[in-house]
Amino acid sequence: MTAESKIFPNHRSAVPPEGLLEGVEVIDDRFLDLIDVNAEISKHYTGCEWAEGPVYFPEGDYVLWSDIPNNRILKFDAGTGDTMVFREPCNNTNGHFRDHQGRLVSCEHATNRISRTEPDGIVVSLVETLDGKRLNSPNDLIVKSDGTIWFTDPPYGILSDREGNQRDSELAGNYTYRLDPDTGVLSVVDKVGDRPNGLAFSPDEKLFYLADTGDPKDITVFDVSDDGKTLANRRQFAEVRPGASDGFRVDEQGNIWTSARDGVQCYSPEGTLLGKVLIPEQATANLTFGDKDGKRIYICGDTSLYSVRVKVAGAARYW
Repeated sequence: MTAESKIFPNHRSAVPPEGLLEGVEVIDDRFLDLIDVNAEISKHYTGCEWAEGPVYFPEGDYVLWSDIPNNRILKFDAGTGDTMVFREPCNNTNGHFRDHQGRLVSCEHATNRISRTEPDGIVVSLVETLDGKRLNSPNDLIVKSDGTIWFTDPPYGILSDREGNQRDSELAGNYTYRLDPDTGVLSVVDKVGDRPNGLAFSPDEKLFYLADTGDPKDITVFDVSDDGKTLANRRQFAEVRPGASDGFRVDEQGNIWTSARDGVQCYSPEGTLLGKVLIPEQATANLTFGDKDGKRIYICGDTSLYSVRVKVAGAARYW
């Protein structure tokens, strides 16, 4: 049964329909090595108030993603084309990732935690506090090759009841973290970001990228220490416009595919904008690589789930 549309009557419409563009825009000819200029952009579902955090599962060829204000996780079955409700309520989940064992790891706004769904369907809490103080509202996460979970914790889920539960922060800032799920040890890897959001490693995990949707609305890049546990040499990688980078993923060649207000933008490892996949929505939130060969990008665009085939596979795929 197709999931019910739950777009709010007052859904934002800052850009008029005629101003919304769709298609592939080539800025640097190197982009043509990554995607066909006539690549089809498929819309699979529309009906979210704010679509976020997609993750692909090759075992069933499906995508899970969050509809945060509606407090539900949706599931798109690529084989049948059907979209159904996977979990409702879901504690206003945001970002998701598939770990090495094929388990769903999620950021939950309402419970200020990182959770994991076990094979039997039981949801367990991995971390909720730092030094006895509640986290803000974990936003996005990735699982490193060593099994550690890196995540961001801006205040979006506590600013109002729209995407979580309004309350004051118990922490001194909005931090980025590293969690060892085997030991439960949580450490802060960055305190500088204003509202840290999307994050990813380079294919060799020697670089760490971090989006900031606060001020200055950019992507920074760090060097990862030799022990893989800390970061150094923070510097700007790219300033994404229009809008800002919310979520992103890296392909096997080290290119960064990031959300922006106008769709998905692709940057070379050196930070050069190569091109765009324009999505006809008010904004684009996040994306993930899917298909069993890792060469389809699933895109959460405001109210909808889209996808487009590309010529390069995503990095950090544990299948």
